[in-house]
Amino acid sequence: MAVRLRLTRVGSKKNPIFRVVVADSRSPRDGRFIEIVGRYNPQTDPSTIELDQEKIQEWIGKGAQPSDAVAKLIKIAEKAPTSEAQPDE
Repeated sequence: MAVRLRLTRVGSKKNPIFRVVVADSRSPRDGRFIEIVGRYNPQTDPSTIELDQEKIQEWIGKGAQPSDAVAKLIKIAEKAPTSEAQPDE
């Protein structure tokens, strides 16, 4: 089973809010997931990034691959350890 760390959208129309989840790569974007490991809200200024670094490192150690977007969020969260970080765009 190929496991990925990726974003799933939970916000309403025109209000994107995302969860960072661990999911099987074959499941749909907003479908079944294994565990929630963080949240990302691009609507706030600066963007809110809340990640559970311990769980993320545990899953990466087990072989889970982060998507490109989640990899960027992890890098940003490591630079600014506070719960709010501004992504580079």
